[in-house]
Amino acid sequence: MKKTTGTDPAITAKWRPATQAVRAGTHRSEHGETSEALYLTSGFTFDSAQEVAARFAGEAQGMQYSRFKNPTVEMLQSRIAAMEGAEACLVQASGMAAMTSSLLCMLSAGDHVVAGRAAFGSCRWILDNVLNRFGITHTAIDGTDNAAWEAAVQPNTKAFFFETPANPTMDLVDLEFVCGLAKSKGITTIVDNAFATPILQRPMDFGADVVAYSATKLMDGQGRVMAGAVCASREWIEEKLSPFQRNTGPICAPFNAWVVMKGLETLPLRAPAQSANALQVAQFIEDRGLRVLHPWLPSHPQHELARRQMVAAGPIFAFFAPGSGDQAKEKAMAICNALELVDISNNIGDAKSLMCHPATTTHHNMGAEGRAAAGIEDGMLRINVGLEDPLDLIEDIGQALDKAGV
Repeated sequence: MKKTTGTDPAITAKWRPATQAVRAGTHRSEHGETSEALYLTSGFTFDSAQEVAARFAGEAQGMQYSRFKNPTVEMLQSRIAAMEGAEACLVQASGMAAMTSSLLCMLSAGDHVVAGRAAFGSCRWILDNVLNRFGITHTAIDGTDNAAWEAAVQPNTKAFFFETPANPTMDLVDLEFVCGLAKSKGITTIVDNAFATPILQRPMDFGADVVAYSATKLMDGQGRVMAGAVCASREWIEEKLSPFQRNTGPICAPFNAWVVMKGLETLPLRAPAQSANALQVAQFIEDRGLRVLHPWLPSHPQHELARRQMVAAGPIFAFFAPGSGDQAKEKAMAICNALELVDISNNIGDAKSLMCHPATTTHHNMGAEGRAAAGIEDGMLRINVGLEDPLDLIEDIGQALDKAGV
């Protein structure tokens, strides 16, 4: 590959996903390095005062300051954009920085948002506790109900905000219908696609305007760094997100960007493999008589929709300890405590299998009423299935269920 081949969208757009994940965005320096260069620098130097003036005026291309641009970060952005099929991408310090930025960069006082009720706890916190402080209202709906989206639209609705599959209920949103509805009314759709990544689902293929990620999850895939990403049209990025990000500073560090690039190289291998492992583990748990929420199982209420808009369901699913209330909570925690191979952790997307109790961790800040409305029960457990042998995972979960008396 020539030094700048990977930076030419006309070329990288023609590559298949696995090639994009390894090569897209790569810009080699004069040294011709095979691995992407890591530029650990906050600033840059210039040969003349006129040169730096031209860059700050937007009259010349090049680096100015790493809060604005950094060569390593630029490579990651180009790679994610190519994989997503997006015109442009900006990466952020974390997934929540990406979600917050994608909303705040385009909303103003008096605007309204329609959001899926089933969502990551911090996303709901932003909707409930941040937007309203600036005069931005929202309506939380059952995202699985197509009619609810249309009924919630107000004259001042500016955005639809949702994740699919949702964390941790695995609710799906009908991308084609909801994005089509939004376009017909001039509303911007912002989709959190962290559970799937562009390897398993590309919301823009169904009409989404903005796709946001916690790159901390499957994109890195090995639990090493924090990062986020937002993909959209070049116009939206340049007019909405870039000025907001440039001046408020939720930028991704060059080292973190470099680590995520290394993770993307194996994402087309990891995501399908972890999805297959997760399905096998989910089937085992369901066969034990427990309720399981996994979109690839026929028991999932949106199984057919999942098959239409996803390549695979991903590594994450939820299941339930029997009972209700404190009894179910105690059973769920007993299962976690009896695990010997699977780690207790609130992270997801890792190559290692992880399990957590959402009601007391990731969704604790929603409160009991908020969790109940979102379908997060006291007995719910969320599992991220990794790259271990699935039979070892099944044996570990089986013995934990036995010890917990489930």
